[in-house]
Amino acid sequence: MQTRIHADLIDSPGISEADSILRSCVHCGFCTATCPTYQELSDERDGPRGRIYLIKQLLEQGKVTDKTRRHLDRCLSCRSCETTCPSGVKYGRLLDIGRELIESQQVRPLKERILRWGLRRILPYPQRFSTLLRLGQLGRPLLPGSLKAKIPPVRRASPWPSNSHTRIMLALAGCAQPAAAPDTNAATARVLDRLGITLVEESSAGCCGAINQHLSKPKEAQGFIRRNIDAWWPAVEGGAEAIVVTASGCGSMVKEYGQLLKDDPEYHQKARKISALTRDISEVLATEDLSKLRLGNTDKDRKIKTAFHCPCSLQHGQQLSGKVEQVLTQVGIELVATLDNHLCCGSAGTYSILQPELSQKLLSKKLKALTIEAPEQIVTANIGCQLHLETKAEVPVRHWIEVLDKVL
Repeated sequence: MQTRIHADLIDSPGISEADSILRSCVHCGFCTATCPTYQELSDERDGPRGRIYLIKQLLEQGKVTDKTRRHLDRCLSCRSCETTCPSGVKYGRLLDIGRELIESQQVRPLKERILRWGLRRILPYPQRFSTLLRLGQLGRPLLPGSLKAKIPPVRRASPWPSNSHTRIMLALAGCAQPAAAPDTNAATARVLDRLGITLVEESSAGCCGAINQHLSKPKEAQGFIRRNIDAWWPAVEGGAEAIVVTASGCGSMVKEYGQLLKDDPEYHQKARKISALTRDISEVLATEDLSKLRLGNTDKDRKIKTAFHCPCSLQHGQQLSGKVEQVLTQVGIELVATLDNHLCCGSAGTYSILQPELSQKLLSKKLKALTIEAPEQIVTANIGCQLHLETKAEVPVRHWIEVLDKVL
């Protein structure tokens, strides 16, 4: 795809990278077949190829239009198109650049600005999010059904193991997960403990930066990135084997730290090292000898019919399709068939808040696809998907590592 960048934009951040990505697209259209919003809306401009053309037009004309912003806003950033693309187009990165350019040139309506500001000021901060969540949980019985469903129930963390091993791995606590699903990392620590690995959370590490990055505030995101690198670096230098991430959306982000700080002379090499060490928990377990794990006597727990929802960030962002299924099957957990596994559930970070109508349609389709064999529970690998799915699911929704921990 040939491009002629507008003279006013040539020296803008990310433009040369965007130009390179655009030129790699052969506009074959394979991506439209796997795009959730294109399938839902049947509009070329709401598919990857159409959005690529809109970004190309933006870079060549140097002007932002409401039409371009609207169609880019509707994108889930699920990156299903990247899995499908035969040319390796880095669509997710191109989308970020296009959105950042729009935000720098066009002022959104006041209501949208306030909502996005609020998301950036609450969600990435664990204490703020926890306080707001607790208030919602206290008032949950008094809320109407539509709002009540959006507030997750109170969950408690079980104890972390007290053993100490020579093998050390670091865990990302994140921002929403500690309050909404506090047992996820605790369950991970117990599973790894059985394999002779100590899992450690560095208290000064927090949000991975993805919320701010995908809301077109890269400078804010870089602040979170540098803070996490500083928090982990002493342990990395001390020989920590890996940084284990149980929220696949965060895992996708941390694995891109090296790319996002490529122009930072102080942090670039450290960021590359952090990205290289980052592993989804499924990656860690897939390389361990799981025969060392002694299964418990609760055979009925392993025979519960379980549907697995593979988050977009795991299968498209990290390209780890099949890893979770491999581990669960190996320990005897019964997985049932599902449909359209490549499609997004509609959570997509803040998408369920910013695009509620589309998000709900995608959620309904996903739950229908997950329940064709009447599972007794749904498991997933990302806190956002977990919270979103359980708002409408008729069966429990859990992180898969908690289910594995239960049967051991």
